Amino acid sequence: MGSTAAVSPGTGTQSERATSMLPGIGLCAVITAVAVAAQAVEERVAGHPYVEALVLAILIGIAVRTAWTPHPRFRTGIAFSAKQLLEVAVVLLGASLSLGAILASGPALLAGIVGTVVIGIAASVAICRALGLPARMAILVACGNAICGNSAIAAVAPVIGAQPKDIAAAIAFTAVLGVLMVLGLPLFVPLAGMSDNQYGVLAGLTVYAVPQVLAATVPVSLLSTQVGTLVKLVRVLMLGPVVVAFSLIAPRLPREPGMEGAVSKGRPGLTKLVPWFILGFLILATFRSLGLIPDVAVKPLTQLAGVLTVLSMAALGLGVDVRVLARVGGRVTLAVTASLAVLIAVSIGLIRGLGIG
Repeated sequence: MGSTAAVSPGTGTQSERATSMLPGIGLCAVITAVAVAAQAVEERVAGHPYVEALVLAILIGIAVRTAWTPHPRFRTGIAFSAKQLLEVAVVLLGASLSLGAILASGPALLAGIVGTVVIGIAASVAICRALGLPARMAILVACGNAICGNSAIAAVAPVIGAQPKDIAAAIAFTAVLGVLMVLGLPLFVPLAGMSDNQYGVLAGLTVYAVPQVLAATVPVSLLSTQVGTLVKLVRVLMLGPVVVAFSLIAPRLPREPGMEGAVSKGRPGLTKLVPWFILGFLILATFRSLGLIPDVAVKPLTQLAGVLTVLSMAALGLGVDVRVLARVGGRVTLAVTASLAVLIAVSIGLIRGLGIG
C-alpha cells in the first residue's frame, strides 16, 4: 500500500507535466505550419524560397511575442520546444555527418578554432572593461560571445561568483542577439563572396549555440550545416578548459558591491561542460562513419531534424522580446556588439589566412 502511494503521485506529476506541454507545443506547431505554407507559396510563385520556413518561423514567433505575451500555460511547451526538441534535432543531424570530415579539416583549423576562442575572450574582456563594465560581467559577456552563449554564461557564473543581475543581463542580451545573428549572418555569403564551406566555418566560429548554427546554416546548404556544426562542436569543447581557467583566476577578481559570501569553488559536472546532445551527435556521427547507419535511413533522419528545427525556431522566436534591448543598458549593448564584431573579424581572418575554400 505504501509503495503504491509513493508511485502514484510521481506518475500523476509526469502525466500532468506532459499534458502541460501541449498548449505551447501546439502554438509552435501552428506557427511552423504557417511558416511552411508561406515557403510553399514562395516556391510556387518564384520557383524558390527567398525566406526559408526556418527563418519565417523565427520572425513570426518574434512578432507574436512582441504583440502578445503568451499565457503561463503555454510556457512549458514553448520552453520544451526551444530546448529539448532542438537538441534532439542536433543529435539526429549527426547521422548525416562522417567523422572523416574532422580528419579532413586538419590540425591548422582545429588550432585556429582554439585560437579564435582565446582571442575572442581576451578582446571581449578588454572591450567590456574599457566601457566600464564590472570584471565578472565582462567575463560573462566574453565567454557567452566566444564559446556558446547561455550555456557558457551558466557554466562560468558559479565559479567566478557572478551576481544574479549580471547573469540575467548577459543571458537576456544573448537571447536577442543570438536571433539577430541567425537572421543576419547569411548575408555574409553574398556580401563577402563566401563559399558554402567558408560560411559554415564562419557560422561555427561566431553563432552562440549549437542549435542556432542549424538555424543560420540550413537556409544556405547542407554542407554549410555540416561544417558549421562540426566547427561549433570543437568550439563548445573549449568550455571545460575555460571554466577551469576562470576557477583559478576567480579568487584574484576584485569584490563588487552587493556580493555575498565567497566565490564558489565548485565546478560544473560533465553534463554541463559537454551537453548530452553533443555526445549524442558524436555517437551518431561515429555510427554513420562506421557504416552502422544505412544510407536509406539518412534522408528520413535529416528531414525529421529539419522539421524539429523549424518547430524549435518558432519557440525561439516566441521567447524573444525585442524590448529587452532597452532594459539591459547601453554599455552592455555596445560591449556585446563590439565583442561580436571582433569575433567575426578574427573568424574571417582565420578563414582567409588558412586559405579555406
